[in-house]
Amino acid sequence: MVNPVKQDDLDGLRRTVTETLTAAGWPEPDWYATTVDDPGQGQARQAIEAGAEVVFVCGGDGTVMSCVGALVDTDVAMAILPSGTGNLLAANLGISNDLAAGLEVAIEQGRRRIDVGSCGDQYFTVMAGMGFDAKMLEATSETTKARVGWPAYVMGALRHLRDRPMRVSIRIDDQPPRRRRARTVLVANVGRLQGGVRLLADAEPDDGFLDVAVLTPRTLNHWLSLGWAVLRRRHRVPGMEVLRGRRVSITSNRAQPRELDGDVIPAGRSLKVSVRPDALWLCVPKPESEPDLSKDADAVAERGERRVEEAR
Repeated sequence: MVNPVKQDDLDGLRRTVTETLTAAGWPEPDWYATTVDDPGQGQARQAIEAGAEVVFVCGGDGTVMSCVGALVDTDVAMAILPSGTGNLLAANLGISNDLAAGLEVAIEQGRRRIDVGSCGDQYFTVMAGMGFDAKMLEATSETTKARVGWPAYVMGALRHLRDRPMRVSIRIDDQPPRRRRARTVLVANVGRLQGGVRLLADAEPDDGFLDVAVLTPRTLNHWLSLGWAVLRRRHRVPGMEVLRGRRVSITSNRAQPRELDGDVIPAGRSLKVSVRPDALWLCVPKPESEPDLSKDADAVAERGERRVEEAR
């Protein structure tokens, strides 16, 4: 599965993938291109109907999210071949922008069933968000992302640091609603953001729960303290409250930007998500039940580079 818009050298990509897989004893892959009208779900279903055991997804967050919709609750595994500027799932696997590592992960057949989040008829593997995070994504142009990579999101974030907070009511499962003045609310299946920054150290991909981060910084200094604590991997982060549940409903006093796995969806006053436990087979660097999906990623990348070179 490939998003041709995200590829600078589609012929080179096809050659590398085909040569590497066939040299490892795999059959020559079938190729499906996404379109504006169908960003991946229909093509993934075609691959499943054709008998695929693994669907390689080569594109950005939107392509991955679309393919997940077809692969949920099937026995077909998804392998990520990093592409585009921001691929959140690839970042959580520790293989951002590393094609060789993505191929090696699949070839070594480390697979793990992970939870997915459900939002209406859409799914996410990493996180859903409402507020500041979606504003940041909206403010980041494709041109800037293509030029400087993930730091482009920092530039988008700076434009909204002083925006007023939103009044939200957050309901977790059947608990009473919590009312907060928040800058953003993130509902996460795993814990890494763009650039590999780990926001939620305790978020596990297969525990049957979603972790909710409520960010409440009020001033620039609060933002700096929060960011420093996250970068230092402190267990307690000032200006951030962490909740956990299987069903999460967030309601704001006014319409807010929203996103799923880094892909902006239409603004709205509410964001309602729930967890689908063990819903997706994912190719991972190490299949054991590690909280961190990127375990062993560096070693896999080294082996992948050697395999690609040998296949050429």
